[in-house]
Amino acid sequence: MPGENLSRDEARERAALLSVDGYEVSLDLRSAVGGTDAGPRTFRSVTTIRFRCAEPGATSFADLIAPSVTAVSLNGKDLDPGAVFDGSRILLEDLGDDNELVVDAQCAYSRTGEGLHRFVDPEDGEVYLYTQYEPADSRRVFANFEQPDLKAPFRFEVRAPEDWVAWSNGVGELHDGVWRFAETRPISTYITAIVAGPYHYVTDHYSRTFDDGTTLEIPLGALCRKGLARYFDTDDVFLVTKQGLDFFHDHFDYPYPFGKYDQAFVPEYNLGAMENPGCVTFREEFIFRGKVTQASYERRANVILHEMAHMWFGDLVTMEWWDDLWLKESFADFMGSFSMVEATRFTNGWITFANNRKSWAYRADQLPSTHPITADIRDLEDAKLNFDGITYAKGASVLKQLVAYVGRDAFLEGARRYFKRNAYGNTRLGDLLSVLEETSGRDMAAWSRAWLQTAGVNSLTPQVLLSSEGRIDELSILQEAAESHPELRPHRVAVGLYRRTSEGALERYARAEVDVDGPRTVVAELAGAEAPELVLVNDDDLTYCKIRFDEGSLATLRERLGEISDPLARALCWSALWNLTRDALMPARDFIDLVLRFAGRESDIGVLQMLHAWANSALTHYAAPEWRDTGGKLLAEGALRELRAAEPGSQHQLTWARFFAAVASSEAELGLLRDLLEGTAKIDGLEVDQELRWAFLEPLASHGVADEGVLAAELARDDTASGKRHQVRCLAARPSAAVKAQAWAAVVESDKLSNALVEATIAGFAQPSQRGLGAPYVAKYFDAIERVWEERSIQIAMDVVKGLFPSLQDSEATLAATDTWLSEHGAAAPALRRLVLEARDDLARALRAQACDLAAAG
Repeated sequence: MPGENLSRDEARERAALLSVDGYEVSLDLRSAVGGTDAGPRTFRSVTTIRFRCAEPGATSFADLIAPSVTAVSLNGKDLDPGAVFDGSRILLEDLGDDNELVVDAQCAYSRTGEGLHRFVDPEDGEVYLYTQYEPADSRRVFANFEQPDLKAPFRFEVRAPEDWVAWSNGVGELHDGVWRFAETRPISTYITAIVAGPYHYVTDHYSRTFDDGTTLEIPLGALCRKGLARYFDTDDVFLVTKQGLDFFHDHFDYPYPFGKYDQAFVPEYNLGAMENPGCVTFREEFIFRGKVTQASYERRANVILHEMAHMWFGDLVTMEWWDDLWLKESFADFMGSFSMVEATRFTNGWITFANNRKSWAYRADQLPSTHPITADIRDLEDAKLNFDGITYAKGASVLKQLVAYVGRDAFLEGARRYFKRNAYGNTRLGDLLSVLEETSGRDMAAWSRAWLQTAGVNSLTPQVLLSSEGRIDELSILQEAAESHPELRPHRVAVGLYRRTSEGALERYARAEVDVDGPRTVVAELAGAEAPELVLVNDDDLTYCKIRFDEGSLATLRERLGEISDPLARALCWSALWNLTRDALMPARDFIDLVLRFAGRESDIGVLQMLHAWANSALTHYAAPEWRDTGGKLLAEGALRELRAAEPGSQHQLTWARFFAAVASSEAELGLLRDLLEGTAKIDGLEVDQELRWAFLEPLASHGVADEGVLAAELARDDTASGKRHQVRCLAARPSAAVKAQAWAAVVESDKLSNALVEATIAGFAQPSQRGLGAPYVAKYFDAIERVWEERSIQIAMDVVKGLFPSLQDSEATLAATDTWLSEHGAAAPALRRLVLEARDDLARALRAQACDLAAAG
């Protein structure tokens, strides 16, 4: 039988053959505490599966990844585990009409965040467990049929240490030392969940009375490690949760179907969050140990609402196979922002969406691995890589465009019909399109072909012809596409005309909506308008496109970008300028100059943080090497100037402090960071809390100012899980060949580090100021990655392949080495080749941008 990588064809064949009536899963987790970690630590997992077979006598298989299987029985007949279990699958022969499979296995606790993850808190020695499965890791915890379209009810029971509490999808009760959980409704294997340990747990309640007089009661819970309890602002978590439940009940007309609603914030989590019904898991970094900006609270609210939207889009109605992953992720990404803007205090969420989420989509959609939103997912490795900017952010952007295309009411009515027709079932693209066609009267097949079934991003550029009287004679929009993906699409866009007021602000004085179709579209409504200083195509961010500018508009932005009064319009202009920089159409030094001149006026804190990230990327990857020192000096000087000018104690001050630390390099700049840490220097209003201390220590470590002793002392001050991650990152950042060799060995040659410490080590390894130290690792990287892919879990392998690609060795020689590996490893795993191709594309893009920047110096 094949190994762990289930194919779409195998899944389809099994779904046609089998129907699952229910699971009973018993886990004994008492082995999580005590003992030693000399070998793989395991737990007992006993699973009973009742299922039917459409072809009696047929052969199929169940999924299980476990160190050993103690016993297997099928329909009362004991099978030899050595004969039927190959390490990832259990052979099932001579199936009957009705079947019962019982599997008794020893499964392994995880240190990679895949399956049942075990974490030991360094602060107090307590052990915490949680599961993470998507797309296919529940088979690491119990035997099952691991594919989304074989839904079934689940009944879990857990034996845990005496002082522990356990949670699952259903309500749990403790009887005779065993936690027994209520049976779930039919759900997919990948959204089942177990959380267990001495977690700190807070409860609340949500109640909703419907028009027919019935009342829905939802018990709410929130949990985290005991060490984080003092930072856990559950009041805000519950506030956003209740606002989200109100919003979705107002608009979906389908009561929340999964009983309780627990939200677990767990350690060493690979993702942002996971939508397990009734037991949602989040990365614990959403509990803030220090002062953060409103952008962090907004991000958390967005994730809470994104996961809540999944209760309907993904959990109640689930895609048949991972080809239609977008049916849940695109909708949840869109609904997260939609509900946040309309139901919470974060009313500027569409600005973040335009500036942050869409930049992720634009990058992904220009990689050689770009794919249609409805992707071709051949197997589970493909599925793992498709949790990307296309599936999430581009899909959400396209849905935002769809709302503009069909209307909000038609869109929401389509969602309501979709839930009611497909509750507890599985769907494909056509199931959604059919209801939207009913409610909107639009030809959804044509829309789908253009937007969901083709790849690539279009560019929209305004062309303005003026009359002799200084008015618009004709304004047209030119649509272009890349040669690799030449599709031109229908776009519903708003076109805004801007000019200065008497007070000097750039404000919109005319707006027209138009359907762009084809290479050139005339905006007739704007003929005769006074000549603009700025034309903004895709004003209000209705569609998904790269915005370009005519020469006059670009000249205006170079001089007056900070004077645009509308924050969304300003964010769209910044995003467009960043795309110009990435596309080697604007020199990196020009973009950095714009940031230096105008970022200080930016009112939206999320936009400011993106500008800092982009400016740092421009300096690191896109600036000509000959100008990097100059650019770095200018950025550090500008950041310090804005830091000192910012309102004391403000979130802008904190943001500029973090950016200053990120770009500081001179002796004086590093000295200021050291003095701020030691308390011998102060900036009025700036509280250097523990998280900011670590942010200051990383540049000090990377420039050789903070040595191992300093970092050890800081860990003693912050001897927590978070502190350990920060220390490991800073240790790997030190400028020493021996340090780099040690970090490389810890990540590439050993599997002893947990996923969180692998991530921290990789984050510290490559520093822009240490390009010389990274040079020997180009050849080592290409020698190692195929072995890493074969030997390590897919999550860790992805982290290593992406994180250690020698992007800072930005030369034609590195590009050639990448091409050589690709040409010589045509038989490597497609998912591995995809990651290398993406990294190669980023490197080639950087070299083109550097050439553009160098030409600007001439």
